[in-house]
Amino acid sequence: MEKGQIRVQTENIFPIIKKFLYSEHDIFLRELISNAVDASQKIKTLSSIGEAKGELGDLRIDVSLDKENKTLTIADHGVGMTAEEVDKYLNQVAFSGAEEFLNKYKDASIIGHFGLGFYSAFMVSDKVDVYTKSFKDEPSTFWSCDGSPSYEIGETEKQERGTKIVLHINSDSEEFLDADKIRGILEKFCKFLPIPIFFEDKQINNTAPLWVKKPSELTDEDYKNFYKELYPFGEPPLFWIHLNVDYPFNLTGILYFPKIKQSYEIQKDKIQLYSNQVFVTDEVKDIVPEFLMLLHGVIDSPDIPLNVSRSYLQGDPNVRKINAHITKKVSDKLEEIFKNDRKSFEEKWESIGLFVKYGMMTEDKFLDKANKYFLMQDAQEEKQFYTLEEYKTAVEALQKNKEGKYVILYTTDLVQQDAYLKACAEKGYKAVRFETIVDAAFVNNMEMKWSDVQFTRVDADIVDNLIDKNESTESVLSKDEAESLKSLFGLQIPNLNVTVEVKGLSPETAPVLATRPEFMRRMKDMGAVSGGMASFYATMPDEVTLTVNGNHPIYQTLLKEKDKTQQEKQTRNLADLALLSQGLLKGSNLTDFINRSVELMS
Repeated sequence: MEKGQIRVQTENIFPIIKKFLYSEHDIFLRELISNAVDASQKIKTLSSIGEAKGELGDLRIDVSLDKENKTLTIADHGVGMTAEEVDKYLNQVAFSGAEEFLNKYKDASIIGHFGLGFYSAFMVSDKVDVYTKSFKDEPSTFWSCDGSPSYEIGETEKQERGTKIVLHINSDSEEFLDADKIRGILEKFCKFLPIPIFFEDKQINNTAPLWVKKPSELTDEDYKNFYKELYPFGEPPLFWIHLNVDYPFNLTGILYFPKIKQSYEIQKDKIQLYSNQVFVTDEVKDIVPEFLMLLHGVIDSPDIPLNVSRSYLQGDPNVRKINAHITKKVSDKLEEIFKNDRKSFEEKWESIGLFVKYGMMTEDKFLDKANKYFLMQDAQEEKQFYTLEEYKTAVEALQKNKEGKYVILYTTDLVQQDAYLKACAEKGYKAVRFETIVDAAFVNNMEMKWSDVQFTRVDADIVDNLIDKNESTESVLSKDEAESLKSLFGLQIPNLNVTVEVKGLSPETAPVLATRPEFMRRMKDMGAVSGGMASFYATMPDEVTLTVNGNHPIYQTLLKEKDKTQQEKQTRNLADLALLSQGLLKGSNLTDFINRSVELMS
C-alpha cells in the first residue's frame, strides 16, 4: 500500500470544502451520485463507439446505509478508474475528469466535474474509501483519505467494473445515517436522473421524465399525469408549454399555467431547475422572468452550471437568452390560444389575467404583445370581455374626457360598489372589473404606459363627474341655502378627512353620495400592499368627499326643520348612509347610526 500527499495548492482545502464550498451539506450526495451517473454515461458512450469491449451489464447506482458501522455507500457500474486515473482525479484536485472527457468525446450528457464535487464527501465524513475497477484490463484500485492531505492507494480485490465510494460518517453528521433523511435527499435531487438509482431495494427515480421526450410523442394525458407527479396535491393545470431548444443554447422543460381562483393562492418558487436531469434549485428568479415565477414546472439546461452564485446568473449571457426565450414562448402560446379559442381563453382569464397583468407591468417586450390579448371583464355582463381596442370602440361616444382620453371605469367590489355601477349603467357607461391583488399596481402602471387612457374607479366621484367633460347642472337651492346645507354636513368623524360639496344633481339621485378621491385612495391601496414610502399613505386617514345633492326633495323639508337637534340627527343619518355604502362606517360610528335610525323612526 502506497502513501502520499494530495497535490493541492494549500493544506486548508478540506476545511474550506467542509465550511464554504456548499451552503447545504445535503448536496454532497447529489455530487457523488452525479459523478456515478457520469461514469455510467461514459461507459455507454465508450461502448457505442467500440472503445469499451464486453457487456455493459446493469448500469444501476446503489445507495446503501450501514448504521452499525456508520457508513454510507454509493456504488455504480460505470467506467471505473485505473490507479493512474485515481491518482490524477482524486489526488490532483485541479483536474476534472468530466471536462477532459467532454473535450474528447463531446458527450453533453456528462453532468459534473470529477474533482471538487467528489471532495464534498468530506463535509460529512471522517474518512472516505474508494474501490474502483476500470473497464480497461488493469488491476482494481483502493484509495483512502481521512480528510487531511495524506492518502493511501493500492490494489484491491474488486471484481466488477465500476466504483464504490464508502463514506465513514462523522459524529456531527449522523443525521445522514437515517434512511428517511437519505431517501428525502435522493427524491429531491435525483428524482429524474437518467440512470436507475436504488435505495433499500427500491428505484427512486424516473429515468425518462416527460421533458426529455418529443412533444409530438406526448398526449394531453401525459402532460397532466406528469404535473400530478410533480405536484401530487395540485389541481389540474390550465395548459402548458413544452420548451425544446438546442440553439443558440440548450433548454428543455415544461411550464404549466396553474389554476388560481384567489389572488392569495399565488405561490412562487414552484419551477424546478435541472441541469442534465440533476435537480439544482427551485429558486429560479434570475433564469425565469419574475412575472413567470407564478408558473409551475421544470426547466433543464446544461448551460447553467450546478453550483453558481446569484451574481454569476445575473451576468451570464446564456441565462439572459434563456430568460428572453421563455418570455417569448409564453407570449406566443397565450396569443395562439386567444386567436384559436377565445371562449376558452376568456373562461381561464381569472387565472391567466394574473400572469398577463404582472408581465405587462414588468416586461415592456411582453407588454407590446400582451396588448393584443389582455382582457377586461364587464362589471355587469359577466360573459362580456373586451380587449383594450374593443373597449375603446365601445365607449368612444360617451367615455372620453375633455383631454380626449378614454376613461376606463372600473370596480374593485361588485357588491359594495353596486349603487355606483347602477348609476354608471343609467348613464350608458361601461365599467369593468379589477378585483385582484395586482390590480392597484396594474392601474397605476398602465396609466403611464397607455398614453390615451385614464382609469377611474366608479366610486371616485359622483357619476356626473366621473368623466370630466366641463358640463354642469344647476342647483334649485339659493346660494344661502346651499351654504346652510354645506355647514350642516360639516361633520367631525374620527379617522376620516371629510370634504363637503353641494351640487345640483338629478332629483332621482341619492341625497348624499360618498366618494373617495382617486389619487389618495390609490396611494392608500398601494401603501397597504407595499413597503417603503408608499406605506406612509396606508397609515393616513381615509379621504372622503360628501356630495350633497341640492336638487333632492328631502332638503326642502330638512332646511325648514326648526328643531336643531332633530335636524342634526337627520343630517348625520344621511351622511352615514353614504359612508356605509363605501364601507367607511365602522365600530362605534356604525352602532350610533343604528341607534339613531331606530330613534328617528320611533
